[in-house]
Amino acid sequence: MALLRLAGPGREDPAYVRLTGVPGPLPKLAVIGHVEWVQFARVGHVPSAGEVVHAADPFEEPAGGGAVAAVQLARLAGGCTLFTALGDDELGRRSVTRLEELGVTVRASIRDAPTRRALTLLDEDGERTITTFGGRLDPRGEDDLGWDELHGSDGLYFTAGDTAALALARRATRVLTASPRARGALGHGIGLEALILSGEDQIELDGAGAAEGESELVVYTEGERGGHFRSRSGQEGRWSAAALAGPLADSYGCGDSFAAGLTYGLAARLELDRALELAGSCGAACLSSPGPYGRPAGLPTGSPDS
Repeated sequence: MALLRLAGPGREDPAYVRLTGVPGPLPKLAVIGHVEWVQFARVGHVPSAGEVVHAADPFEEPAGGGAVAAVQLARLAGGCTLFTALGDDELGRRSVTRLEELGVTVRASIRDAPTRRALTLLDEDGERTITTFGGRLDPRGEDDLGWDELHGSDGLYFTAGDTAALALARRATRVLTASPRARGALGHGIGLEALILSGEDQIELDGAGAAEGESELVVYTEGERGGHFRSRSGQEGRWSAAALAGPLADSYGCGDSFAAGLTYGLAARLELDRALELAGSCGAACLSSPGPYGRPAGLPTGSPDS
């Protein structure tokens, strides 16, 4: 029976609840991807050119697609290993410490470059606007990260890395999912179980082209409209957005939380509609919490059993 860890700010002793209807042991899960040290702040609106606005309630977290997905998977499965790259600096060390507090085992290649930083402004509608500083640090297949740990993985989400790292993931895991943000690693004939992207993000839509034909399933999220999917076999379908667990807080991390939930569902051998329902509830929980880790992931209605 799978476990969902209720880990959030102020919880020194995380509680656990059962995630019913998921047969067998906990899946072994991993993420290959990037980390950014993000400063968050709330504004009434994103400033226009030349305007000055006051930012309130600042806080900081190690985030980015790899980190967000790894924390979500750790909450769903009781643990997750993140293979990444970080700078040889204080932010890199703080990132490892914080992610391990959140249940993630970090395997990081240390680069002679600064850990990437980002500023995220959260407006009154919950939308996030992101400015990054510095280049993204991606793990590479040649890095000495203990790749053997991947062998026997049930599910792995790939957000950043080179083609060699993606090939290692393919050989090691049963269910391989990816984001178009993986860029040049995709499109080289390495098959995926699912390519997961925002149907409203032109950067991701443009980046998906190289890998769409190599994926058994392509999943497009559409925010409050839910989303749609199509399979290599020609099956198509839609799902509805999950209800929010509380007032809308901010949208940072929703897409990668959704992707993590879907990766978990497929790795746990759920039927596709149930896996999408779980993924949607993970995205909705993120949307109704401050920052990417403020509140534990939600579950489909009626599934928790305390």
